[in-house]
Amino acid sequence: MRFYEFAHTPSIKPVKPMNPQQYRLYSLKRNKENAKQAYKAEKDRQTVAKAQQQIFKATH
Repeated sequence: MRFYEFAHTPSIKPVKPMNPQQYRLYSLKRNKENAKQAYKAEKDRQTVAKAQQQIFKATH
């Protein structure tokens, strides 16, 4: 690229660090999403385990 091509591109502004209140809300939101995924994974795991037991009982 030539210099004049760089001159017209928008610059990337740095992100300011979060204050404690903002970081607390951010971490709570992130923890909520992670807990939701962990709950779904555990529920699915239990469903699969129960289905496997029923198959085992049916075949033996």
